[in-house]
Amino acid sequence: MTRYRLGIDIGGTFTDLHLIDEETGALFALKTPSTRQDPSLAVANGIEELRSRHGIDPADIRYFAHGTTLAVNTLLERNGARAGVLMTRGFTDTLELRRLRLSKANDFFVPKPVSLVPRRHVRPIDERMRADGSVHTPITREDVEEQVRVLVADGIETLAVCFLHAHHNPEHERLAKSWIEERFPDLYVCTSSEVWPQQREYERSLISVINAYVGGRMKTYFHTLEQRTRDLGMTCRVFSTKSNGGVMGVASAAERPVETLLSGPASGVIGAHYVARQIGDPDIVTVDMGGTSVDVSILQNEIRYATENTVGDFPVIMPAVDVSAVGAGGGSIAWTDAEGVLKVGPESAGAVPGPACYGRGGTRPTVTDAYLTAGIVAPDSFLGGEMKLDREAAHAAIDSVASVLGFSRAETADAILQVTTANIYAELLPQMARRGVDTSGFSMVAYGAAGPTQVFMLARELNMRRVFVPPSPGILCALGCLVADFRADFVQSIWREARDFPDDELQTIYRRLEEQARSWLADQDVELDQVYILRSADLCYVGQSYEVNVPFPDVASGELATSKVVDWFNARYGQVYGYTDTDAPARMLEARLQIVGVTPKPAVHLVTGAEDAPSGPKGTRMIHERGEALEATVWQRGSLRSREFYEGPMVVEQYDTTVYVPAGFRVTVDDHANLIGERI
Repeated sequence: MTRYRLGIDIGGTFTDLHLIDEETGALFALKTPSTRQDPSLAVANGIEELRSRHGIDPADIRYFAHGTTLAVNTLLERNGARAGVLMTRGFTDTLELRRLRLSKANDFFVPKPVSLVPRRHVRPIDERMRADGSVHTPITREDVEEQVRVLVADGIETLAVCFLHAHHNPEHERLAKSWIEERFPDLYVCTSSEVWPQQREYERSLISVINAYVGGRMKTYFHTLEQRTRDLGMTCRVFSTKSNGGVMGVASAAERPVETLLSGPASGVIGAHYVARQIGDPDIVTVDMGGTSVDVSILQNEIRYATENTVGDFPVIMPAVDVSAVGAGGGSIAWTDAEGVLKVGPESAGAVPGPACYGRGGTRPTVTDAYLTAGIVAPDSFLGGEMKLDREAAHAAIDSVASVLGFSRAETADAILQVTTANIYAELLPQMARRGVDTSGFSMVAYGAAGPTQVFMLARELNMRRVFVPPSPGILCALGCLVADFRADFVQSIWREARDFPDDELQTIYRRLEEQARSWLADQDVELDQVYILRSADLCYVGQSYEVNVPFPDVASGELATSKVVDWFNARYGQVYGYTDTDAPARMLEARLQIVGVTPKPAVHLVTGAEDAPSGPKGTRMIHERGEALEATVWQRGSLRSREFYEGPMVVEQYDTTVYVPAGFRVTVDDHANLIGERI
């Protein structure tokens, strides 16, 4: 019996499906419009379409992992649950005070970010833990139930419990949660100590509040998704990707949905890393351009992780794949400011109404409308001809900006694309400079529906070694869902000088974290090829405000010693800053542990349909780009033959994207069906 693995990426505009035949490695790719109000409906529609097109029985799908932007969009659009918060009396303004930092240091009039929870929904509890974890003021059940009763009467739907020093002693939070669930069984409740027990009162409380804010909707979504897949005849478990590039069961995801905030961008980086390893190119810059934004990440032989990410107005301290987002996607709206200067983004037309050329009621010009007007994208070739674009609607939208700029229609479309390139360049260049990266030693990987369309224009501005476009770039995030491993992160705050920290206590902490990690992995109940543990710690010199994460060599928890950790810290500090101060005392802040369960990965046959493609170019068409009207050769992706060279200007059309290769570049196809581009 044929067995399949299914990966799905639910984006704001399209839902991408990537199905692999486990025996042959054959791929089946599909894009279907996202359903904003109920994302699980688009998943069901896509699975039904796979059955009708390719005769694939959903019962034969044995592995299903997916990523979704539902959690992050809920947070960014601020349309989550009416959440309530219980906090230690005297500390209920924590969410309002934040860090008392201006988001723009040079602007004293910058608007203050608005809390996710109104102050009336933050209720005080008469309890108090000391910094050492001992009880100062005991907690009482009557007090907790009374405050929750007030919140429920005011219409709250979810609740976060965030008590002072709960990362050190979570007993009061555990008691409060048990009492609340017993008295209010229908209320979604989470505690800061179970979501992310790291010292930093504001960040730890905020993570819990975000979890509660998106938790109700995510729990409903996961339940609905499971039900829809069961109704289709699927019997396999459903997994969700995480911000850290791993996957977990939807039961775990429903309990800690905050871990899925950046799952979509993380899936793309995982997929790009997988493709890069296949061709032996370890140093890459990933450019994922979808409908709403461009997500960029820099990989040097391995995926980078960050513990201080920002989503909208909020810092997120949970580990995540290091990705930076720019509001410059295919649906980003072009507009002019009060001085008549052309801008692109960050506002997006989204899936509905979408770009004007989609014919769904959109009238404002977008990057996609500019592609169509400039001649890069053809109206009858979008999604392999399945979705016809409205050229006249795109022209009308572009004309609305052209009249302000005083440009022709073609010049305006060209200007929109140049501004889009500049927006991405302005974000990417500082990212590479901060990491000390020399662009000439890196390749750029383009994916997402619009990534291959824009990437050569971006590469023209950067001194990149080469550009490569994977065989199915428009659905690479879905492939990332398929090849991701199971990962989970665990943390314990220490905040003590290393010289005062005994070896046996350090070893006990890491043994405890490892027990938690292995218990979590056992609960996932999945087939794994390998399991390994990654240990690290955050340290700084006493008196410093910023820490350095120090990965540990592969040693057992019982072999750890504080003196060794300090030596590793000094070596790591020297790598980052170019000097060390071995005489200065070091402070240990956090102990971190990540468990990785490596999933079986079938061989993927990335070449699909190339054998049936016609030989030779499809034709030519005029393209307006960089102030010139040029005749470009149009090819179908499958018509490009391996190891032959093709020079721009040219357009390469395929089902899930359009690749634009300007003059000054030449491309070839490698043995893995990647399109490789280099300067002439």
